[in-house]
Amino acid sequence: FVLAVACSVVATVCPAETPNVMSVDDVVFIGKKLMMKCQTKGYPAPSATLMSSIFNSSVLTAGGKPTDQSNSLLSTFLPVLNSLTAATSKNPPGQIPVEALEKMKSNMWNCSYLPAMIRTIRNSSEQVKCYVEAFVAPLSWATAASPSTSTFSSADYDTLLSAARSVLLDVSSAVMNLPATIDGQKLKQMMITLRSVYGTLNEDQRAEVLNWAREQIVQNNFSCTLKKTPNSKPKPLASCKPTVKWLDSDALNMIGPFLSSLQPTDVDASPQGTLCAFFTSGQFSSSVSGVTRMNPSLAKVLLQSFQQCFSPNEFQKYLDKLGPLACYYSASNLTSDLSKKLLSQLTSCDSSITSKLEKTLIKNVLSGPITAQALRDLGRNVALVPPKQLATLSSADVKDLLQNPGVEWSRSQMFTLVKKQLGGKKCGEVLGADVMALQSVAAGLPSCALKKLKAQDVLANTEALRNISKQMNKGQLKAVLEGLGGNASLSDLMEKLPGPLLRCVSLTNLKKANITSLDQVENKTWSVSQAAYLAKKMRELNKVNFRRLKSVLQGVTCKMIAEVNDSQLLETVQALAETPQWLSKTQVRCAAGRLFKSLEQKRSDYFRNISEQELAAIPNLLLLYMTPEKVKDLPDSVCQAFLDKMAAADLNSLPLNAPSRLALTQRALLCLTIGKNLSELTKADVLRLGPILCETPPSRLALMAPDVIQFSLQAMASCQSIPQLHRPDLVRLVTQTFGSPSNWTAALVESVGPLILLDDNATSALPNAPWMKDSLAFLKLNLIHMSDAFRKKYFEVATAAASSSARRRRAANSTTAPTAALIEELGLDNVLWTASQLDGMSDSTFLAAVDTLGSVPGYSPDQLVVLSKKAVQVFGPVSQMNESAVVQLRCIAQGFSNADLAGLPLPLDSLDEVALCGWKDS
Repeated sequence: FVLAVACSVVATVCPAETPNVMSVDDVVFIGKKLMMKCQTKGYPAPSATLMSSIFNSSVLTAGGKPTDQSNSLLSTFLPVLNSLTAATSKNPPGQIPVEALEKMKSNMWNCSYLPAMIRTIRNSSEQVKCYVEAFVAPLSWATAASPSTSTFSSADYDTLLSAARSVLLDVSSAVMNLPATIDGQKLKQMMITLRSVYGTLNEDQRAEVLNWAREQIVQNNFSCTLKKTPNSKPKPLASCKPTVKWLDSDALNMIGPFLSSLQPTDVDASPQGTLCAFFTSGQFSSSVSGVTRMNPSLAKVLLQSFQQCFSPNEFQKYLDKLGPLACYYSASNLTSDLSKKLLSQLTSCDSSITSKLEKTLIKNVLSGPITAQALRDLGRNVALVPPKQLATLSSADVKDLLQNPGVEWSRSQMFTLVKKQLGGKKCGEVLGADVMALQSVAAGLPSCALKKLKAQDVLANTEALRNISKQMNKGQLKAVLEGLGGNASLSDLMEKLPGPLLRCVSLTNLKKANITSLDQVENKTWSVSQAAYLAKKMRELNKVNFRRLKSVLQGVTCKMIAEVNDSQLLETVQALAETPQWLSKTQVRCAAGRLFKSLEQKRSDYFRNISEQELAAIPNLLLLYMTPEKVKDLPDSVCQAFLDKMAAADLNSLPLNAPSRLALTQRALLCLTIGKNLSELTKADVLRLGPILCETPPSRLALMAPDVIQFSLQAMASCQSIPQLHRPDLVRLVTQTFGSPSNWTAALVESVGPLILLDDNATSALPNAPWMKDSLAFLKLNLIHMSDAFRKKYFEVATAAASSSARRRRAANSTTAPTAALIEELGLDNVLWTASQLDGMSDSTFLAAVDTLGSVPGYSPDQLVVLSKKAVQVFGPVSQMNESAVVQLRCIAQGFSNADLAGLPLPLDSLDEVALCGWKDS
């Protein structure tokens, strides 16, 4: 929900509504929303007498005189408070009497008393403080964000901002409506508050705050504007020159983490030497400490700017201050200590971007003798150490290394460490203590060894059991259970087994476990079939408590939901909606249908006359399942609440073909355009749509103002799903707005690239520029579905980038040989190598990358011929291959003859993984 600017202060009086100002309706709605949280906490509403005393005391403290109640803040507060509790036949719960609302709209609020009131209520009881702070929060934000705040002292302005912070935390889109002008001191105070809520804002909101702050800085310091539209002042500001140096040290410190939303061209707006001082002082590192994501184009420009401040050797002293820039640093000739420094900065980088860099750094760190301590220093990066190097560890170092349970080892590493720890022990020689000592690499053992694990070995150490089972496949987990079940009661196992093992317990054994209470099943993660049994069991025992069922909710049937009494139904569906991750779409549809039927039995025209409070009580998850007729019937009076709920809704819980999608979109747009046309909508209005924006037809978007269209498309780039029918017109609108994809810059690809990827031709048209690999890798992190065109484009630019600098623009069908780093980076896209390219791969590269190559389904017969030949060269004849080699090869084994496959030592516990390869019938 969007807050506009309100209570424009003229002298000591602020009118209820002025153009581009938050309306009384907005203030009332947000105030009610925050007050309802006080009810949820169990606080009773304070009395009118008590409130009158506090309000009048605030006025006196501010040096004023108590005014007539109808013209005071109290006359606004009391109807809002009463709407939460009182109900009459004329005004159902949640509805403010029409006459009171009209009086509010006609009153003029004395906002000069707000700071005094805020200070007064700080000394009140928790009950009073909760309700009054909820009420004054939107008023405080509206006042603090108004164009005329000059009447407030710095101390009073800070008081307003501190009271308004709860609005920014609860209704983050409030930041979309900031004052058109604000003086330098109050700008600093405002930015302190905005920096404090940085983590709650989405990327679009962060960019809008940065753009607003930049505009205020140039207005205050250079008396010019960066806006393209004419200024509405009596004396319009001149447009700023392109060379204006607005990004000085004060500006950098003021924007803090919002610098992650800078455009690459903004870096040129920093005076000479400013960025160097900002970096060396540690202020950059401090500013980006909470930044988890930075576009590659900006990160690389900032990194280059910082590097130019020093000689190469001097810059290396600051490697531990790079933050997200480290993801794009090119490391060369670094010492072991410097490599450790840089590795520590890569924790927030995605491994698909930095795997090559990480391997280079690890090689530097491990240049001397390898010890367990050296490997521990690598942290999570120890998972990138080549198995060949792990094989050189002493037995004592291996034992020491295995005490780090946080590492996710590769299959090759696990096999190496198991062999190193156990030597040549056969299955019959492996003891339970041996398995326990292996910790998380126990997943490298064959099933026959895992069956040796006994209950007395592990049930006293459930943390070790959790580490052991973490990376096991289903076959291995079954083997562990077989060993444990021999000498332990099922009740003990049910109580102490970690999630992966618990989900593998058969229904036969679960029925023998003597489960008689909810305490035995809650807070555990069950499979769907187990949950179905347990839900039925709880129902038979009459011990169903929907709020405590957690993962057992998976087994709740529509019949069980239908049996809930009407008097308990609303509370029940609210309990269900608290853990949506355990609910199927069918269950949600049943719960919604049952609730809506019950509500309409209570009042036949329930949805036609629903109040805000009644709408708020229906969980968002269920609201999405309203029939189109019910959505259409919703009155305009609940538009605020409806838009607020839609902004927080998860449309992924709704089937793609659900008829309510279109109905919800149409109703949201109608709510948004009450009293205005689509062409009059602002960026703030658009953000109120939340995920509904993703469902908005391009034909409706095209009717908006040009800057709003651009903003809307940038916001839609983060949509997880866009209706198939909308995609051609949407891509057309994108190209009309931003130009042909063949001419796009890196910043533009990173901003709206996901929309272009909806069209194969547009994807293919993106330039094969050197920067494209990093930009596409950045987009790849958040793509749910990758088209063949995208995979081909990424393969082209990734293989080109891996070529030598002299041959960087080599064609995609060249004879470039795969490297281990590139194979790991490409993942499933390794299927795009030609057979001749794969044939050019060295045996050492194949061995280093076999885990990745073996996990790729869909190889062609020509590719399999080459890869199976490589497998024989590295592992020896098929008849002599051991189980560990077969597990690593997986899909490559499809290239072996049927005769060879018949004699292959294929472990039963790896069949699940091998089955994904897509085998021929023969």
